Amino acid sequence: MSAGQWVRGVERAWDAARRRRAGSRVPADFRIKCYGGHGGVEGIVVRGRVVDDPPPSVAEEGERVGAAVRRTVRHFLTDELPGVPLRVTVGDATADVVTDDEGYFVARLRPNPESLESPWTLGTVELAGEFRGVTGAHRATVEVRVPAADAQFGVISDIDDTILETGVQRIGRMVRQTLTGSALTRTPFPGAPELYRDLAARANPVFYISSSPWNLYAFLDAFVRHRDFPRGPLLLRDLLGNADGRESKTGRIDEVLALHPGLQFVLLGDSGEHDPATYADTVRRHPGRILAVYIREVRLDPHDGRVESVWSTMGDEVPLVLAADSDAVRRHATGLGLL
Repeated sequence: MSAGQWVRGVERAWDAARRRRAGSRVPADFRIKCYGGHGGVEGIVVRGRVVDDPPPSVAEEGERVGAAVRRTVRHFLTDELPGVPLRVTVGDATADVVTDDEGYFVARLRPNPESLESPWTLGTVELAGEFRGVTGAHRATVEVRVPAADAQFGVISDIDDTILETGVQRIGRMVRQTLTGSALTRTPFPGAPELYRDLAARANPVFYISSSPWNLYAFLDAFVRHRDFPRGPLLLRDLLGNADGRESKTGRIDEVLALHPGLQFVLLGDSGEHDPATYADTVRRHPGRILAVYIREVRLDPHDGRVESVWSTMGDEVPLVLAADSDAVRRHATGLGLL
């Protein structure tokens, strides 16, 4: 048994014990959390989670570290609700779904394109039947990104160490920043918000795809808004992943490309972990769909050869740029006519 399988087994056992303790108790803080959605003429995907937790606190200017730590911890101490019947409506389409063992739901719909609005269509997720004594109107609004017909290309970007200074290469620093920081105190890389706003000009959609857990969705969404990045769907993953790999970054990228077949894409990531290999694989599997790949250099040892070995197998059809900073990306993208 691998370490990942062992951890997942422990998590399932803990969740089962917690649910036995809860029994048939009526959830005191029943809440539908929507993670947004995206799509268009090829269909719509909407994600979210149902929990028995009060809404998290909102970061405030000048708050003490203890308040930030408590809020971050609360993001991970979730009381998820499996088996909740939900009805998801976007445009003129409706889908009935049930939350899984971790409280997550995924709805796939095929609305009439004429019922969708660009750049955002508002939909609803509501309780579709009685659940452990919870009845009545329980509804949440979901925002669905629908690119306009005149979008010239799309942007797919990683988050950690691509737009948000995280220090993944230094585990202790990363954990400390995650625990003690907030959307108001965490900093983007210099020039990144301006670069992304320019890439998103002319109605170009931006998709943020990250290996960060869904538990950090509220923080990352607030960070994007506070730092004035262009808004776009945040596609994250389960905290511990799952056995069949559906939470992989590759799967998320494939989903975006499949739901937006009329768009070519620019990919942005960093050299700290797996982005170079993931993006190189995307270029190979989706010929003609990728305009350029930009990798921010964040390695502790820039001469370890990992990025170069991945790219040595690639052809010359797609520019693959290892960039020192946002200005280097801007210069190259301008030369390609992307800006």
